[in-house]
Amino acid sequence: MTDPSILTSALQADIARAIDDAGGWLGFDAFMALALYRPGLGYYANDSLKFGLMPAGAPGAGAGGSDFVTAPELSPHFGQALARQVAEALQATGTREVWEFGAGSGALAQQVLDTLDRLGVQGVRYTIVDLSGSLRERQQQRLAGHAARVRWAGELPARMRGVVLGNEVLDAMPVKLLARLGGVWHERGVALHQGRLTHADRLTALRPPLAIPGEHDYVTEIHPQAEGFIRTLADRLEAGAIFLLDYGFPEHEYYHPQRGMGTVMCHRAHRVDADPLADVGQKDITAHVNFTGLALAGQEAGLEVLGYTSQGRFLLNCGLLQGLEEAGPAARAMAQKLVNEHEMGELFKVIAFGAKGAALWTPLGFSAGDRLHTL
Repeated sequence: MTDPSILTSALQADIARAIDDAGGWLGFDAFMALALYRPGLGYYANDSLKFGLMPAGAPGAGAGGSDFVTAPELSPHFGQALARQVAEALQATGTREVWEFGAGSGALAQQVLDTLDRLGVQGVRYTIVDLSGSLRERQQQRLAGHAARVRWAGELPARMRGVVLGNEVLDAMPVKLLARLGGVWHERGVALHQGRLTHADRLTALRPPLAIPGEHDYVTEIHPQAEGFIRTLADRLEAGAIFLLDYGFPEHEYYHPQRGMGTVMCHRAHRVDADPLADVGQKDITAHVNFTGLALAGQEAGLEVLGYTSQGRFLLNCGLLQGLEEAGPAARAMAQKLVNEHEMGELFKVIAFGAKGAALWTPLGFSAGDRLHTL
């Protein structure tokens, strides 16, 4: 594993060169892309552990420990429930392939494939689209038992068919930062001051999608890359459906006047901090998702919005409770974290799209408690 201080020094040098090349100021989205995805150095492109239940120093954590846990690592019942939705979606759309973006440790892929086997769903190919070479190696080891039907891709093909999955992918897509200071909007970027990375603001014509009442100072994000991702899927998905799970809000909650510090946060050793410029490459940088913006981008590109609800409601609709009565107390407690309102159940949301021209249908996960009217 690369020494963290050496990694950060090298990545900071690359970012400093990018700032110089850009004339002394780099947009936050460009900085975030380098911090997360710079080959060999960015957080998702280096060889740190990242995913797991235990932080550094915890008994049994192993070398380095992990930085955060996602739902598939928390409980296999997450992937098992999602697989029931995948099975229904494959049948409804007449497709035989699953595309997963940002497959992390490979836990979700393994859970979905194992469950599809138990459900008797035959002939499904599973394609993982992931930019991280180090994560791909771990995924290949974990999915060795399914090697005959799993493949990896570094980019999307011109045309695709199937069910698209993305769990905690959108929150890691670079965002633009906007800051209203003294009633005037600026774009917040990154500059160098005495050799150190620092925030720097410049006037901009960019605005949040909603007017923010009041004149108090206010920092927030806009999401052109995530919305562009949806438009790209719309353009290339000939048949199938898209299911995206992440933490976030509808637009009226995202741009609430009291949410004046924005949502950018960093994750390291199962702790959260708000300084993305420190220890670059050693921690995750994320922002919450504006689900209204995603829905509008999809609709404008021709996709059908099939549903939107909380993760808790979605998983319960997909049969999360099946088999839990036979699980032990620890396993039940982990599964409950996925649906409890004060844990992942309410903060995390699920949105689904159907391919252009597809017949409207109500996926299993939205059979009760759909919240499309709130977007």
